Amino acid sequence: MSFRPIFEEETADLVPITVNGVIVAARNGQTLALALLESNLEHFNTNPVSGNRRLPYCMMGACFECRLIVDGVRDVLACRCEVRPGMVINTQDSDDGEI
Repeated sequence: MSFRPIFEEETADLVPITVNGVIVAARNGQTLALALLESNLEHFNTNPVSGNRRLPYCMMGACFECRLIVDGVRDVLACRCEVRPGMVINTQDSDDGEI
């Protein structure tokens, strides 16, 4: 599945963010969840019980499926976080039983 802006002519400042060690361009101020979906990130976190890979579901902060590690902070909801230059994002792949 590929995500793209509805109106391609709408522009915003592109800023660099680092995702799992790779620098990608994202639109400044857009939600982090949307930026990562547009960059085709294959999963945001893994379920600590089943190990299933998870992606955003509700896009409004109710389901907690978009949890990431942002600038070293765990459990950041990507749908409630705005892109800003220089962010460092890592998928939250938990094998320590934390939920």
